[in-house]
Amino acid sequence: MTGGPPNEITKLLKAWRDGDKAALNQLISLLYPELHQIASFHLRGEAGNATLQSTALVHEAYMRLVGRSDRDWKSRSHFIGVASQIMRTMLVDRARARSAQKRGGGALTLSLDESIDAPFTPNMDLLSVDRALTELTRVDPQQGRIVELRFFGGLTNDEAAEVLGVSTSTVKRDWNMAKAWMFRELSAGSVPGAV
Repeated sequence: MTGGPPNEITKLLKAWRDGDKAALNQLISLLYPELHQIASFHLRGEAGNATLQSTALVHEAYMRLVGRSDRDWKSRSHFIGVASQIMRTMLVDRARARSAQKRGGGALTLSLDESIDAPFTPNMDLLSVDRALTELTRVDPQQGRIVELRFFGGLTNDEAAEVLGVSTSTVKRDWNMAKAWMFRELSAGSVPGAV
């Protein structure tokens, strides 16, 4: 992952948590390329100008981050995970709204990058993934969070372990189990509304 030096990012996170509003702007400047890359990942499969959409998604996530009261992020990985979660929520809400307007035809799809070792099929429906992830989180909250951090946030096993405060081997084990669970649920179509 890219971004500024870890110590500088940690200092900015602390300054922002302590009320320094300028620290968020500096933080976003340092992490913007990484946030833009995550937004682009989230928007794969979207019709239209992906660059403009990625920029808009990062800016909307920025606005939501500014409005958050819980700013106790411990590290760059933790902050990126929260920003990615916000982007995922925004896209799921958008896909639901489009689907409601245009039954079935407006579902957002994702094309997945094999480099993140995802068990999902290309161009899957974001709403089906979200439903499966919501169910996994209900069954096993840690595995659900790992899927969110790895799949949606693009974090490595080490970075996800740092965010969750667990060992890397725990993340590897849970990531493998979560991938198998998600694959089974999405393949079987047992998640309501899965395609």
